Amino acid sequence: MKKIGTIIKYVFFLSLGLLLLWLSFHNIRKNPEQWMQFKQTIKSANYLLFLPVFFIITASHAVRALRWRVLIEPMGYKVSFLNSFFAVMIGYMANMAIPRLGEVLKCTILAKYEKVPAEKIVGTMVAERAIDALTLGLVFLLALIFQFNVVNNAYNELKIIMAGKPNEAISSTKIIILVTILIIAIVLFIWLKSTNKLKKIKSSILKIIKGIMEGVTSTFKLKQKKQFFFYSALIWLMYLAGTWLGFYATQGTTGLGVDAALSCLAFASIGMIITPGGIGAYAALLAIVLTLQNPPIPNAIGYANGTLQWFAQCIIVLIVGFICIIFLPLYNKSKKVN
Repeated sequence: MKKIGTIIKYVFFLSLGLLLLWLSFHNIRKNPEQWMQFKQTIKSANYLLFLPVFFIITASHAVRALRWRVLIEPMGYKVSFLNSFFAVMIGYMANMAIPRLGEVLKCTILAKYEKVPAEKIVGTMVAERAIDALTLGLVFLLALIFQFNVVNNAYNELKIIMAGKPNEAISSTKIIILVTILIIAIVLFIWLKSTNKLKKIKSSILKIIKGIMEGVTSTFKLKQKKQFFFYSALIWLMYLAGTWLGFYATQGTTGLGVDAALSCLAFASIGMIITPGGIGAYAALLAIVLTLQNPPIPNAIGYANGTLQWFAQCIIVLIVGFICIIFLPLYNKSKKVN
């Protein structure tokens, strides 16, 4: 039953991502001028900029591995940096296929090669999630300070998209989409109620909230608190730098400041959370924020930039992830020999 629930959740959020992807492309393609602009933006993009972005984002993953070591060390285990990094990257790659699988996998990998009990490592995931949620909240706060109108308008735009524009004629396509979502929701609710899963979900939500609180407070008990919070800040500064540098890849978004990158990072990060690997949602949310800049970026250009930035992150994870899969056993074999 647990596996069925996981599959249903995965299919639901993947469907949501594909729906957002289809809607975005559909809205651009129905306007010949926008479609031409989108294709031209993709064609004329400066792909050489992917090289520094590649190193920045890879470095952020390396810092995440360093931060993980800081969390594990108080348990009495000193794990190697390379095994931590290999586990993080392989975990990210697994998450692109099945959400949350990567977190289990990276704990399993480290437990196998560093002889650390897996159940103890799992506890560090709570602290990591908690501090990342807190940092994302801080990113939103900074975005509100520097771009209040953009963030506020983006939020209102999302509400309109979710509710449907007022006085807009309801097309047959929208009716099909709404009915499909409604049927999925009803079936899911009936299944949850019949299997007594609703109480478990409520209990799980309360556990997650409790876990987040415990995760946050546990970070203040670390011996290397300053190092942990420095790594956490550095990870998100690198994400911000990668987003800002990504603006220079397409004509029309070059010259945007760090304030715009903050707003884009905040909303795009939500996109990475709500759909597997950020498919559909990452580019769509980034495009919405870009169209609200002053002066506004055309939707086709914003979506092209968001698509390229999302694609770049996926390629980084796939390339570095595959390299890590190859070198993980080789590195540990050489450790045994030495």
